[in-house]
Amino acid sequence: MTDPRPTEQILAGYRQSIDNIDAALVHMLAERFKVTQAVGRYKAEAGLPAADPGREERQIARLRRLAEEAQLDPEFSEKFLRFIIDEVIRHHQQMQA
Repeated sequence: MTDPRPTEQILAGYRQSIDNIDAALVHMLAERFKVTQAVGRYKAEAGLPAADPGREERQIARLRRLAEEAQLDPEFSEKFLRFIIDEVIRHHQQMQA
């Protein structure tokens, strides 16, 4: 019978790295949303529209290029950014209401 401890230790190490990355992602998203909230307030005060489709498309194209360079599925990266953009726009619309 083989000793399962080395396998469990390897898996635990991978999971710890995943947990650390997840924590970093949450903190990065929190920081991003602080900035987009400030943008939303500015847009509301300046009478600017909540959405900027041109910028959104440029950002998506930029992220797809970055994803390809990083060997990440560009479709996934676009879906991820689209989700974030949609949430930001929703917040901006609430501020303007």
